Amino acid sequence: MKVAIVIFEGAQALDVAGPLDVFAEANANLPEHQRYEVSLVGSKAGTVTCSNGMQLAVPYGYADSVTQFDLVLVAGGPRLPDCNPPNELLTWLQNQARGAARFGSVCNGAFVLGHAGLIDGKQVTTHWADARRLADNFPLARVQPDRIFIRDGRLFTSAGVTAGIDLCLSLVAEDWGHEMAVRVAKRLVVYIQREGGQSQYSPYIGAGKEENPIIGKVHRYVTEHITDALSIEQLAGAVSVSRRTFSRLFAKYAKVTPSAFVEQVRVDTARKLLEDSDAPLKTVAFQCGFHSATQMRTTFTRRLNVTPKQYRQRFRGTVSAPPRTYSGADQHAASQLSPQL
Repeated sequence: MKVAIVIFEGAQALDVAGPLDVFAEANANLPEHQRYEVSLVGSKAGTVTCSNGMQLAVPYGYADSVTQFDLVLVAGGPRLPDCNPPNELLTWLQNQARGAARFGSVCNGAFVLGHAGLIDGKQVTTHWADARRLADNFPLARVQPDRIFIRDGRLFTSAGVTAGIDLCLSLVAEDWGHEMAVRVAKRLVVYIQREGGQSQYSPYIGAGKEENPIIGKVHRYVTEHITDALSIEQLAGAVSVSRRTFSRLFAKYAKVTPSAFVEQVRVDTARKLLEDSDAPLKTVAFQCGFHSATQMRTTFTRRLNVTPKQYRQRFRGTVSAPPRTYSGADQHAASQLSPQL
């Protein structure tokens, strides 16, 4: 199977290395005639310097390539959302996509696919920090900001950086079965399927706070009164505007309803407490305005696709913590990644 990974100057190194290692580990378990033939394709033959300074040798540019690839993946990079790809690249991608069995992107490589018109009408994802901009730039795409990766027909897109590994593991599973993908995941010491979506990795809410002072005031008010049962009238009164004006401004700048905003602030406050303290879940729920630990769990599961307990296990800080003792959950996780003896 012929695979092309399209890279650019300033590409994210892990966007490239992650897929390369997945396919290389799969090849180690495949007969020679069935292996992935992976090529790096750039704007021209030569050397590409990644955003971390790593240099990658590119054997040829897309203009020189006459190969029809079975799989084409576009890598991302920090500057990619601000770039306007050359028309020659977009034409090449369009032609490749027509003939490829599968095509897609890692991280914000989805922007290049967008410029080529390849995500219109499709469900796609990208790095959480670029999801809103992708949706704004390409309104015909159906951007799903919380997904680790998405398949829509022949199109595959993934979230940020290491999510390219998740995506390529799914491709290996599709090609050679779940057992092969598990074997590769164990060799790379990664999960075959991560729990939760990428919202759990995103920073605390900041929607619209810099764009409109009212949103910032509401955020402060909600934070200071987080245990109260907050109504729209109460929030509007806190910023001295009518309910109608408040609803209009909030919809414009926050891009979520006031109730969803309040719920997100509560989730973010709980996330911080779970990261920084050992307080019982019932205490965290009470301090963040949830009616009960059960309601907090339900909200976390709906918004982050992980429970509060799972979130704490994943993100609890250990800088000043005593030496860690491993729990049964830790041992279970380790056993998933190691081969059976």
